[in-house]
Amino acid sequence: MAVSHKYRTFDQLINDVSVDFRTYALEGMIEPQQLIKVATRVNYDLGLRIHKTKQDLIEVEHGKGQLPSDFNYLNYAFVCGDYKVVNTPPSGTHIDTTHPKYVPSPDGGDIGPCDDPTCKDVCVVQTDCNKKDDGYMVVQYVGAEQYRTYSTFFPLKIKESASVLCECPNVGSTAVNIAEIKDNFILTNFDVGKIYISYQGAMEDTEGNLLVLDHPYCNEYYEYALKQRILENMLFAGENVSQQLGLIEQKLRAARNNALGFVNTADFAELRKIWEVNRRAQYNNYYNMFKSRPTFY
Repeated sequence: MAVSHKYRTFDQLINDVSVDFRTYALEGMIEPQQLIKVATRVNYDLGLRIHKTKQDLIEVEHGKGQLPSDFNYLNYAFVCGDYKVVNTPPSGTHIDTTHPKYVPSPDGGDIGPCDDPTCKDVCVVQTDCNKKDDGYMVVQYVGAEQYRTYSTFFPLKIKESASVLCECPNVGSTAVNIAEIKDNFILTNFDVGKIYISYQGAMEDTEGNLLVLDHPYCNEYYEYALKQRILENMLFAGENVSQQLGLIEQKLRAARNNALGFVNTADFAELRKIWEVNRRAQYNNYYNMFKSRPTFY
């Protein structure tokens, strides 16, 4: 029978490490912001690719646009045309990003695009939510009471890469607009423009806290990885911790082997299946948005 996997936040992981490194913690030698990337790297090493689906509008200048700092995988993307500036939030219904359907506002009031209080930056909404037609628009908030709407879109071909899998609808596109994702930038064959992206961000909870797997076979891998980085930082700062670092590195290798042995079991395959299902759902969203425009691809 499959095991139900649990998670803990990065802060909880830091607390457990600080208990073992109590003296270093009291002396201020543990800096959490320097350790987030270490925990994220362990997530990747374990194959944890269950991320939060996010949306953003990328500004392209001189053929280059900066991707979000938490960008991991692209679901789909397209080029946005001219926009209109609106000073009153539009009303409508919410389109769930995973299961396209209409969810009325709980109180019947107008609270902004999609009637979704979580939509504060960029989101895709239907152009006529009451009639539920096939048209869509991208809404971008630019201020407390102002937003932009984009309703003209152009297809975008994106080269396959580690963050753009072959199943991504942009890979097979025959569009004249071409892009490539490299070093957390999107490089384009056009000089200036805006690109809407649906992507998988960091694995985090509803409050934006990084999550790590909480399992006896994996906990030590996370903890020793963080301890190694803490001791490395201290060593670079001139502290005499070479002996402790050597011991931690030995334990880290053993802990990693145990964790990787666990993730290759049938129990862990459940997590990968969830990620695959979500990824296919995002690809379907792209085709559903433009099913009335077969030439878009």
